Amino acid sequence: MSKNRPLILVTNDDGINAPGIRTLIEVMNTLGDVCVVAPDSPQSGMGHAITINDALYCNGIKVINGDPHREFSCSGTPVDCVKIAVNEILKRKPDLCVSGINHGSNSSINVIYSGTMSAAVEAGTLGIPSIGFSLLDYSLEADFSPSKKFVKSIAQQVLKNELPKGVVLNVNIPKLIASEIKGIKVCRQANAHWEEKFDKRTNPLGRDYYWLTGEFVNEDKGEDTDEWALHNGFVSVVPVQFDLTAHHAIKELNTWDL
Repeated sequence: MSKNRPLILVTNDDGINAPGIRTLIEVMNTLGDVCVVAPDSPQSGMGHAITINDALYCNGIKVINGDPHREFSCSGTPVDCVKIAVNEILKRKPDLCVSGINHGSNSSINVIYSGTMSAAVEAGTLGIPSIGFSLLDYSLEADFSPSKKFVKSIAQQVLKNELPKGVVLNVNIPKLIASEIKGIKVCRQANAHWEEKFDKRTNPLGRDYYWLTGEFVNEDKGEDTDEWALHNGFVSVVPVQFDLTAHHAIKELNTWDL
C-alpha cells in the first residue's frame, strides 16, 4: 500500500458479502488504499459488543475482481473487526474508517443499538476519523447507487478537514433516487424512541418463546433533526460523541448529599 494515499479501513455489521459494503468498497477504492475487515455473517443490532469468551478467527479472502485492496472475514462483531484490523492486520493506523453501508436506518435512538455505528465509534476511540453510513432501505434488493456521490463527498471532506476530537459521523441516506435527494444537512439526533412489544408464541414442545417487535415513535417536531432531514429528502449527518458524560448534570449532582 502506498504511503502517499490515505489508508482506509472498511467494515460493517451486515457481513462481508452484503451489497452495502461492496458499494462502500467501490467508492473508497477511488479515494485511497483500502483494507476490508468485516464480519463473516450478519451482526446487526450487536451494538458495541466484543468477543471475550470465544476465539476470534480472521481469514484473508482472495479478491477476484482485480480491485487492489485486501479483505479479511472475521468471526467476531463489528467492534472486534476494528480492533483486530488496527492491532493485527494493518501496519499503520488508518487515516479513515468507514462502516456500512447499512441496510436500514441508524438515525435517532437507533444509533445506540447499531453495530454499524459501534464499529465507527470504536475506531473513533482509537483516534481514527470515522463515519457510519446507512441507507433507509431494508430490502435485500436495495439500490445503493444513489448513495455513492454522498458517501464520496462526505469521506473526502473528513479526509481533508479531519474531525473534532472525540467525534464520529452518523450519516443516513433516504430511500430515494439520486435526482430526488435534495442535499446534505448537518443535524442533531431526534428525540425518539421505540415502543417495544414481544410477540409470545409456543413451540411444538410446549415451550414459550418471544419475537421482539415494536413501533418507532418520533415526538420531536424540530426541523433541525436527522428524522426531519430524512423525511424531507436530505441526507442527514449527525456528529456523535463517544464521551457519554452528561456534563450538564454534574453541577446538579454536586448539590446532592452524597
